[in-house]
Amino acid sequence: MSKEDLRIAVLMGTKDGAAFIDEQLQSLLVQSHPLIDLWISDDGSIDDTIAIIETWKSRWPKGRVTLVEGPRQGFAANFRSMILDRRIDADCYAFCDQDDIWESDRLENAISWMQAYDAKIPLMFCSRTATMTETGSLVGHSPLFRRPPSFRNALVQSIAGGNTILLNAAARDLLARASARSGFVSHDWWAYLIVTAAGGIVRYDPRPLVRYRQHAANLVGANVSWRARFSRLGRLFKGDFAGWTDLNLEGLAVNRDLLTSDAAACLDMFTSGRRGSLFQRLGGLRKSGVYRQTFPGTLGLYLAFILGRI
Repeated sequence: MSKEDLRIAVLMGTKDGAAFIDEQLQSLLVQSHPLIDLWISDDGSIDDTIAIIETWKSRWPKGRVTLVEGPRQGFAANFRSMILDRRIDADCYAFCDQDDIWESDRLENAISWMQAYDAKIPLMFCSRTATMTETGSLVGHSPLFRRPPSFRNALVQSIAGGNTILLNAAARDLLARASARSGFVSHDWWAYLIVTAAGGIVRYDPRPLVRYRQHAANLVGANVSWRARFSRLGRLFKGDFAGWTDLNLEGLAVNRDLLTSDAAACLDMFTSGRRGSLFQRLGGLRKSGVYRQTFPGTLGLYLAFILGRI
């Protein structure tokens, strides 16, 4: 099948997004890829979001627009409901926020990469983002990561926003199986964990293919400034990261049958490294081979282990 014949399902989560959703939908309309179905799960909007979506239904030329009611349990549960919705059938699946702007070749770039692989292999494409203000002015970029994506990285770091992810059908099926058994901290980190744990392939593209709008209503902020990075390190040492890791490890435990033997061995060493004496913790961390993308990030990881904060 040629890449032009592949049908993409865009999974968009919305809640009170009237201020920006029209601009986001316009950027989906001008995607160079021709076949795009929109699945929009609204999580209880009380502004004009629903009305704006309804107006787009009749003028969407690339496929179908389907609006469903979300579970109203937060953004992670909203995306999980779409991951599990078997009515959504396509060749590839892209996550989408309500207030970003996609570059016109965002989907085409991801599909072109996937075309080089067997469709039976779980594949996940993600990328860097450009950051813009509430009014649309570009102000920076997300960090540029240079180390290869892997399960050993995914255990301690989410490298890309869900708004940049495209999954092939094999990866979506895998993610649905895992998500039926477990909730998750965030859909992007969970997808990175599950795809790499099961031996899938992740491509991180250094090009910023999505413009991420940062404003007061964002649920997850961009990690683009030194202040933001220190804030994240602060959460690491406060123990917030330990709670997120607990949830990720619980999810991986109930999905152990999906893991490769290498991932299972790494998981066991990392898990045991979170317990015991200082030397046992550091030994388990070293043997597991886990890493963050930057040297300061990995150093912070080891310090957190020393302090028992992860």
